[in-house]
Amino acid sequence: MAAPSVILNLIEGSFSPASGGASINVYDPATGQLIATAPDSTAHDVDAAVEAAAAAFRPWSELPATARGAHLNRLADLVERDREEFAQAESMDTGKPLALAHSMDIPRAIANLRFFAREILDGDLEAYESAQGRAEVHRRPLGVAACISPWNLPLYLFTWKIAPALAAGCTVVGKPSEVAPITAWMLAQRAVEAGFPRGVLNVVHGRGPLSGAALVAHPKVACITFTGGTATGESIARAAAPDFKRVALELGGKNAAIVCADAAQPEHLKSTVEGIVRAAFTNQGQVCHCASRILVERTVWDEFVGALVLRARQLKVGDPLDAATDLGSLISGQHLMKVASAVDGAVRDGGRVLVGGSRIEASMLPERVRSGAFFPPTLIDSLAPGARANQEEIFGPVATLIPFDTDAEAIAIANGTRFGLSASVWARDEARAERLAQCLAVGTVWINSWMVRDLRVPIGGIRSSGLGREGGLEALHFFAEPVAVVHGARGAAIAEAEEGAEAGART
Repeated sequence: MAAPSVILNLIEGSFSPASGGASINVYDPATGQLIATAPDSTAHDVDAAVEAAAAAFRPWSELPATARGAHLNRLADLVERDREEFAQAESMDTGKPLALAHSMDIPRAIANLRFFAREILDGDLEAYESAQGRAEVHRRPLGVAACISPWNLPLYLFTWKIAPALAAGCTVVGKPSEVAPITAWMLAQRAVEAGFPRGVLNVVHGRGPLSGAALVAHPKVACITFTGGTATGESIARAAAPDFKRVALELGGKNAAIVCADAAQPEHLKSTVEGIVRAAFTNQGQVCHCASRILVERTVWDEFVGALVLRARQLKVGDPLDAATDLGSLISGQHLMKVASAVDGAVRDGGRVLVGGSRIEASMLPERVRSGAFFPPTLIDSLAPGARANQEEIFGPVATLIPFDTDAEAIAIANGTRFGLSASVWARDEARAERLAQCLAVGTVWINSWMVRDLRVPIGGIRSSGLGREGGLEALHFFAEPVAVVHGARGAAIAEAEEGAEAGART
C-alpha cells in the first residue's frame, strides 16, 4: 500500500500545514485504510486565508471578465488533462463506484468551471430608458466568499461554488469536507499551476466546528455558500445574521417521486423502474436530491412495486473499482450505523422491509473491501406518511413506498414534510404531470427524469431545505451587489431647474 498522501492548505499561493501542526486522518471507506492526512486548521489559518483573499480582491475584481474566464478555463483544462487521476481519487475518498466518478463527478466539475467562465463573458448590465432618463443596474462583486462544500460530491459541488464566485470577481476561501478532501487538494494544486494570482483562491482544510465556524464568523467574509445538513445550515444562518452576510444554503431533503398509473403500464414499466432506481440509489443514496419517498398510484401498486423490488435485488453492491458495481461504500462506518439505525427504527414503527434492510456481511464482499461500509439498496413499505422514516432524511440507499389514490392525496403526502428541495413526477399524461409539478412545494421538479441539469437553471430548496439558489445568473448575482445608476434626461433636468428658479423668483 502507498504511503498516505499529505494534504496541505493553500493560502496566498503557498501550501502549508495547519499552523498548530494538528492533522485529520482520511480513510478509504470501502477498505477502511488510511489514505491521507489533512490539516486540522484553526481560526489562525482561516484568518490568514481570509486576509490573503481580502488583499487580492480589488485587483482580481478589476480584471476584465475575459481574464477571469481564462483562468477558469485553464483550470478546467488541467482537471480534464488529469481526469483519470481525479476520478480514482474521488472514488477512493468517498467509496463511490469509479464508473460513477468517471461519468458524473469529474465531467460535471469540468463543466461547472467552463460554464461560468463562459457565462461571465455575456455581461448582465441592465438598462432601462424612460422619459425621465436612463437607469442602469451594475453588479459589483461582494468581496471575500466563503465556499463550504460537502463530502458526497466533493469536486462536483466544490467547483459549483468557487467557479461562479471567481467568475463574478470575488476572491474565495474554500473549505471542503474533512471527510473527503483529496480532490479539493488536487484542485488547489492545479489552480497554482494554472497561474491564479496569489490569494484569489485559498483552500483551508479542517473540521466544521473549528475552521468552518471561524470562516463563517470572520468579519471580512462578505458572503457564504454552504451545502450540507440542515442543522449545520441553521447554525451558519445564525452566525451570519449579526453582520447581515449574504447566505446561500442547500440543505437536506425528503424528496418524493410520484409514480402515476400510466407510467407503470407494461410498455413504460421498465423505463420508469430504471428512472426510480437511479433517483433512489445513485451514489448509494447519498445525494440530497435522491428520491427517498416513492409514491405509487394504488391501481398499479402490485405491478410497479414487484418490478422495483426485483430490479433493486439485481443491483450489485461491491468493490468501487469493479466496473460492474452499481453501489459502492457509504462514506464511513459511522454513517453506516446511522443508516442502519434509521432502518431499524422504521421496522419498529411498523415498516416492512421488501429488499435489503441490514448491513452486508463481510463474507459476501470481495476480499479487498471486506472492512468497508456497505449497505444494500433498501425498500420499505407499510409506514404512515408521518412516520419518522418518511419525515427524516436518512441519506443512504433507503426509500419508502407509499400508495395514493388521488392526485390531491399524492400532493398532500409529497408536501407533508418540513423539507422542500426537489421531487419527480412519472406520468405519460403530460398535462397531469404538469398539474402535479405546479402543486409541489419544492425548488425543482423533474418530469419523467431525475437530476437532468441545465447549468443555466437555478437549483435550490425552500423551508428546511435551504435558502437561495445556485446555478446560472442566480449564482453570479449571489456574489454581486446590484447598484442602480440613474441618469436624468437632459431636457427634464433643465426644465426642473428652470421651474425651481421661477419658484424662487416668485418667492
